[in-house]
Amino acid sequence: MKMLRPTFLASLLALSLGGAPVAAADMPVPPSGVIGVADAQLTPDFWVARLADADKPVLDRAAIAALNERVARLDPSMHDIRHLPAALPRDQVKGWIEKLTSKPSKPLFDVQGKPVAATTIDNVLANAAIEAIPAQVEPRYGMAVRRSALRGYPTDLRVFRDADDTDIDRFQESTLFPGDPLVAVHTSKDGKWVFVVSPRYAAWVNAADVAYGDAATVFAHADATPYRVITGAKPLTVYTPEAPAVSELQLDMGTRVPLDTSLPGDQPVNGQSPYASWVLSLPVRDARGALSFHPALLQRNQDSSPDYLPLTRANIVRQAFKFLGERYGWGHAYNGRDCSGFVSDVYRSMGVQMPRNTRDQSISPGLAHTLYTDKDGHDARLKAAMALEVGDLVYIPGHVMMVIGKIDGQPYVIHDVGGMSYRQADGSLRHVKLNEVSVTPLLPMMSSHDRSFVDIMTSIVRIR
Repeated sequence: MKMLRPTFLASLLALSLGGAPVAAADMPVPPSGVIGVADAQLTPDFWVARLADADKPVLDRAAIAALNERVARLDPSMHDIRHLPAALPRDQVKGWIEKLTSKPSKPLFDVQGKPVAATTIDNVLANAAIEAIPAQVEPRYGMAVRRSALRGYPTDLRVFRDADDTDIDRFQESTLFPGDPLVAVHTSKDGKWVFVVSPRYAAWVNAADVAYGDAATVFAHADATPYRVITGAKPLTVYTPEAPAVSELQLDMGTRVPLDTSLPGDQPVNGQSPYASWVLSLPVRDARGALSFHPALLQRNQDSSPDYLPLTRANIVRQAFKFLGERYGWGHAYNGRDCSGFVSDVYRSMGVQMPRNTRDQSISPGLAHTLYTDKDGHDARLKAAMALEVGDLVYIPGHVMMVIGKIDGQPYVIHDVGGMSYRQADGSLRHVKLNEVSVTPLLPMMSSHDRSFVDIMTSIVRIR
């Protein structure tokens, strides 16, 4: 890999300090078109080797617990479902639902690029049955039994803002993972959807993906020890025809799953010896929707840990790279994740619980952040960019990037991104479609409005 020459860095800074877009004239352009990145930069070892004190904890367990408590207490996007009253007022439930489920203000298109009829939208809104919310709502405690989409509307209908863009489904919000605790507060008219409130999000979910139990049972399982934390990108439990509900069940990074310690180690679990696997206890749903737990095997050669990984710079880099090349999925669609889901899942594997969405992360009162407004000039923004550290999160409108290190002083980021644009030597703007978790330099990145990412930066969050 050709490194950035010191002379280039000097010219880079000169251009930037003058407020002009960053040129990429001397940066290597590989066949991918992603400037400054060759095969060597696509391995975590390259970046870890450049770090001093790579394995030194950034925060210890006590500090992470304090951070999580602060975010949960101060951030309005988080929900304390452990301490809800026995009955919720109608206006509170209605407010949660109408925050997402309202009549769209702009035209929408279907997967064929055809306009979505107004009657179709009206039927979806009618299915929300908001007028049927009673004066007092008794929250029903439960757990997600599989990875399940959180939707803004009670429908599987995929809709888009542009006829030629069928990637970003505007009804998709986020995702629940197996074992996520929740409360259901409303049911759709057709009975196929429930509106749930989880610690990080409130939205509609497929009713068949939720199992119900009392609050004590739900939180006892969520807090049970010993447990495994999933540290791989998305490993699967072992295939088992004896228990289809927990067969090849996907467990995404950061998911905490209790171990089932009640079974003898020399007896088969779901028809298979458990000696080469971890015996997990996973939530399942019976025909009536009741919650119970069933053992499942996770092979020991799949990435998991007896606790959350230490929060170190090396682990930040290594965990992020486990998603490298994963397809971009708005709201965790496409069995992937989006930019904010990516960074939150990486940090979740080290025990840090962040808000779900980009904007909430960027302004969270529970996180250490520096905000940037129109009053902040280019020089101040560039100075901040050059002082970025590994693990820092850089926000622009609608997007977040994670810093993984520097080459010749220039910061590089890993992010789940649709594409990159940069100014070529002749001054023209080149766009490279990525649509995946990617490694790129930060400073040359340009927005669709022909402004550098540095100049539209809204926030820097430092997990400290």
